[in-house]
Formats: sequence, C-alpha cells, structure tokens
Amino acid sequence: MRHLIGTVFRKELRDHFRDTRALGTAVLWPLLGPTVFLVMFNLMASWYRQDRPLELPVVGRARAPSLMAFLERYGAHLSEAPADYEERIRAGSLDAVLVVPEDYAQDFSAGHTASVHLVVDSSRNQARHTIERAHRLLQAYGQQLGGQRLSARGVVPELAVPVQVEELDLSTPERSAASVLNMVPLFLVLATFAGGMSLASDTMAGERERGSLEPLLLNPVPRGALVAGKWLATVSMACGAVLLSLVAYMLVVRRVPLEDLGLKARFDGPAALGMLAAVLPLALAASAVQMWVSTYARSYKEAQTYLSLLMVLPMLPGMVLALSPMQSQTWMFAVPVLGQELLAGEVMRGEWLGPVPFLLAALSSAVAAFVCLRFTTRLLSRERIIFGRS
Repeated sequence: MRHLIGTVFRKELRDHFRDTRALGTAVLWPLLGPTVFLVMFNLMASWYRQDRPLELPVVGRARAPSLMAFLERYGAHLSEAPADYEERIRAGSLDAVLVVPEDYAQDFSAGHTASVHLVVDSSRNQARHTIERAHRLLQAYGQQLGGQRLSARGVVPELAVPVQVEELDLSTPERSAASVLNMVPLFLVLATFAGGMSLASDTMAGERERGSLEPLLLNPVPRGALVAGKWLATVSMACGAVLLSLVAYMLVVRRVPLEDLGLKARFDGPAALGMLAAVLPLALAASAVQMWVSTYARSYKEAQTYLSLLMVLPMLPGMVLALSPMQSQTWMFAVPVLGQELLAGEVMRGEWLGPVPFLLAALSSAVAAFVCLRFTTRLLSRERIIFGRS
C-alpha cells in the first residue's frame, strides 16, 4: 500500500513540475504577502521617520513672532505658503499649512484666546504624521503660554490641571508589532491554500478533463491509495509554499526599518518554528478540501474558479481578527483556519500557550482532512464523476 501511494505521489509531483506556468503561479502566491509587507512598511517608515524635518508653510508669519520662534526652536522648517496652498494640499504636494489670522496679534496682546488655523486634508494618510507633529507643537506652545500667563498673575499652573493621566503601557515591542503585523498570519494561512491549488485542480479535474482518469482507475490500485498519493503531493506543495513565504518574511523583516515606527518584530528561529507548528498542519485539511471540491469540477478551469472562491475561507477569520480582535478561548484552536491564525498571532506576540492549542489545531486539521479524503474516495466510485466531462 505504501509503495502504491509513493508511486502516485512521485508521478503527480513529476507531472506538476513539468508545468512551469502552474509552478510559477504556486511560487508567486506565497511571495505576494512579503512583497506587500516590504513595500507598505517601507512607505510607512518613510512617512513616520522621526529625523525628517517638519516642513510647515505659514501664512502671516509676521503676526506671531513668538510662535514662529517656538516652532523653529523645536525643529520646524518654516516657509512662506504659496497663494494656491489649498489646491496644493488637495493635490498632495503640501501636507499642511499654518494660517495666522489678522486678528491674532490683537487677541494675543489682550490676553484672549488667539486662534490659528492648520489647513490639512485628513483623507491623505501620507500627510497624517506631519499633521500630528504640527498639532503636538502647537499644543505644546499653547500649554507653555498658558502656564506663563497663570504664573504672571500669581497662580500656580498646576491648579489648572487637577488630574493628570499618565499611561503605563505594559505591552512589549513584540506585542505592539504583532498588533500591527497581523497580516503575516493571514498570508501564511493563505499560502497553505494557494500552494497546492494548481496541483489539486490538475490532479482531479485536469485528469477528468483529459480523459486520463478512467485508465488511471483501471490500474490495480485501490482508490484510497490513489487519492492518498495525490493528496500527499498537494500537501507537499502547500507546505513548500508556507516555508517559502515564512523565509521571505524573515528576510523582509530584517530590511524594513520597523524601528522608525516604534516596532520590534519577533522573527527569530524559535518564533519561526512556532509559526510553522501552528500553520503547517492546516496544509493537510486545505489540500484535502481542495481535492474534494476539484473532484466535482468537469474541467481544470472550472476547478480553478471553485478553488479561487474557496480562498475567501481563510480571509474571513483574518479580517474579523484584524477589525475586531477577540479574546482567544481554548475551543477556538480546534476550528481549522481560525485556530491557525490565532496561534500564529500569539506566537508573534511572544506568548507561550503550551502544547494543548497546537495539538487541538493539528488534530482538527487532521480530522477535517480525513473526512474530505473519504468523501473524495467515494466520489471516484460514481460513474457521473469518472465519465462525465461535459
């Protein structure tokens, strides 16, 4: 039996590696996530880099000399704003413009609240860091000036702040990074589906379309051994995709300046092994489900359509976890896909959950794989499946 399964396994892998187009697609999918990660976080780091000077065009600089001196003292590069600054802000060539109204000096001298206008386009993410830095500087100036006015009137400035809230953040840099890098577990789970999708489509629906499924079943090979060999070939491609994606993430994280965002990603050897232990068992279930669905398809193209829709399955828990993080409970690790994404996220946070969640996630994937393989084996005994190609 093992010899028969091994023969089918080697035959399927050999046929798949001959198809360079399908093999290229299987390789590109796992690299999609690391590529997006590299581009996106490099852009974010360039926007948020602290050593970049704050460029702030100003309208009416002469009306607020003390404010201008304060801004320049704390690193702001001030310049005269162009006449069409509103159009430039909308177009994205300017991040923000500070406008000092004509009545600023009068209100300031009278001890009243003097207003300044910060003209921005809040819909542009690229300008968000510049806007936040300008807000912080303006607020700091207002607090300093308010304290000076109270002191000049003989009032202790602390009386104006009866309660001061100081936040004590207990999160580690790894936990903070995990909350931002929640896309990594999602793309690793997607790799388990994407890596074997092409082979699962060809090994069942492709054989059926070419008419090679009937002579294949005429060989003295039990249908269970035939399905097991094809499944193992699909699993090996899915595992290879996960390994490729994880290695790519480890290389990319070292090249992305996460320190500029105040993050520290935990991607050392133990973390990588933990993520592999969390995600790899899902390849068993994902490959079995893909083969089962592909068996119903009458052509390779039809199977690709079905399996592309199946890719939505791992995205749903990922989106729920990203938009509304939930407190993990033991039973969740027994749900395929959800359990793997929760486990991978906890490993990124540096949490040690013990062996039970890993065993639950692996066992649930194995059970799901067994059930799907049994259904697939039964389908190969139906004439409609074997002979129906139209």
